[in-house]
Amino acid sequence: MAERASPDESLSDLSISEPKARLEYPFEDAPGPGEAVEVADGVLWLRQPLPFQLDHINVWALRDGDGWTVVDTGVRMKQAMEVWEQAFAGPLENRPVTRVICTHMHPDHVGLAGWLVKRFDCRLWMSRLEYITCRMLAADTGKEAPEDGARFYRSIGWSEEQVANWKIRFGGFGKAIHHMPDSYRRLEEGQFVAIDGKPWRVIFGNGHSPEHACLYREEGKLLISGDQVLPKISSNVSVWPTEPDADPLSDWLESLAKLEREAPADALVLPSHGLPFYGLHERTRALTRGHERSLERLTRALQEPKRAIDVFPSLFARQVGDDMLGMATGESLAHLNCLKERGVAACEADDQGVLWWRAI
Repeated sequence: MAERASPDESLSDLSISEPKARLEYPFEDAPGPGEAVEVADGVLWLRQPLPFQLDHINVWALRDGDGWTVVDTGVRMKQAMEVWEQAFAGPLENRPVTRVICTHMHPDHVGLAGWLVKRFDCRLWMSRLEYITCRMLAADTGKEAPEDGARFYRSIGWSEEQVANWKIRFGGFGKAIHHMPDSYRRLEEGQFVAIDGKPWRVIFGNGHSPEHACLYREEGKLLISGDQVLPKISSNVSVWPTEPDADPLSDWLESLAKLEREAPADALVLPSHGLPFYGLHERTRALTRGHERSLERLTRALQEPKRAIDVFPSLFARQVGDDMLGMATGESLAHLNCLKERGVAACEADDQGVLWWRAI
């Protein structure tokens, strides 16, 4: 079920800052609209605007014979399409897009995939779970919000007014993406994708999205990290009504450790937001420490029973308004479910069906 259309990182200004990593940024300036920066031979960095607090996404054009493999696309909006047109006429030299790879199914990454695939008569490449989940969420567009979802948010402690606002916003996901292609080419864990004759290895991550695909090229030690590792912010990791008992935070932490094993410390990381950087292992460890400290604070806060909406001060640096309520709730539940799986927290429903959490 679709919860929203904005990118997951827009919660970042709520998060308590994790321990800082020592990172090196080899490129001081990001490309302007329709421009590109060559970060390695045949690897171009472009930016697309976003209509959110997080106002940009990095996309990548990889030289592929006489054309380009594009990695991620931007959200569906007229301004983003115009920026692509500028790029095609400029640094992309009017060469065709030979395929579109989307790291995952969030609208800022997949929003224009259908438009690009149709325009260039090429294929979309995604992992299976990302493609199917995207199609599922898009199918909610125009539907009435399900009572199961309303019951989920009432159990968290939302007011009837907040539940009503959620019902109004329900189904917004599909409005942020172009119609998805009806077929795709599956990306698989460990697969090598040949781009311009050079192998890029697929590395899956979980927690932020179902089956997020990163791409690593040994030549030049390049890692297209998507949202799995960002230099300045921690991507949102949330529980949603479709899977209320999920433990995405444990998946996220395991994925950070996996990236340390699969990609070297001196790789050039090409993230979806922020600047390219060196210091992959420093960053994954800082992100891990930040979440572990949040779990410690949360455990202390649960010495007295609390609802999910009561633990926001333990996790976020500022007050949560209704504009961020869904994301903050999802992030809080991710931390609570993680503590439950670790055996250090439990919850019980009261007479109204509201869940109260406590430390064991």
